[in-house]
Amino acid sequence: MAPARTVRALLAAACLLACAHAGACSRALNMVSEEWPPYSYTNEENLQTGLDMDMAKAILKEAGCTLVTAPPLPSVRRALLFERGEFDLMLAATDTPERRRFARFSNAYRHETVALFALARDYARYAGINGMAALARGQAAVLAPRVGWYGQDFARAAPGLRAAGRLFEFGSFDQGLRMLGAGRAPLIMGDRAAIMYEAQRQRLALRQLPFVLAQAPVHLMLSRASTTEDDLARINAAIARLEKNGSLQALRARYGLR
Repeated sequence: MAPARTVRALLAAACLLACAHAGACSRALNMVSEEWPPYSYTNEENLQTGLDMDMAKAILKEAGCTLVTAPPLPSVRRALLFERGEFDLMLAATDTPERRRFARFSNAYRHETVALFALARDYARYAGINGMAALARGQAAVLAPRVGWYGQDFARAAPGLRAAGRLFEFGSFDQGLRMLGAGRAPLIMGDRAAIMYEAQRQRLALRQLPFVLAQAPVHLMLSRASTTEDDLARINAAIARLEKNGSLQALRARYGLR
């Protein structure tokens, strides 16, 4: 695992290179890249792309900034470095009171839906689960992302599920869907678009249970330790302009979202 000073050195070198090619940029914001298709991933040309990555690039360009990425890190390590200001930006963040201690949040640039899924062949067995309370009362185990905020209902149910040995966490949707396919648990929870994308890639037929865990706006999250209110104001103004001229809607539509 790279120490903080190594990450800082990588980002500084990348920033110098980026700014040399973008003289008009008045501010470079750095982030650790993530493999989270379809929102952020490395394509066949070894370039970072995906819905969130493409939207962030457009927003920061409009704000007069440059987005600089460093190699991926484990999610827990990435969160710690962000709090310390070792890098500036995280994508697709949910605005929570706890996070406001160490982060600033942009205006929303898209919405996400969190849901629960079963393999299509097993759907009838679990179709009667109509919420997290029903899941907690039952016997079924569930797979869930290790890091992130997935709504109050999940937050209330998670401790009991974990204590009962019925909550299994994963670090990536690639891993989570492989665990589902291998029978580690019959249900998987998470962002709908990300789960369906990975299920299609792994050729797993899924069905969503008949309820939604959470629907919420997502934001760019800026570290308080390394950014300013002026940075946030410029980014929010850029989001407003791009929404007004239809650019962000066009990007969302390209990936099948409204």
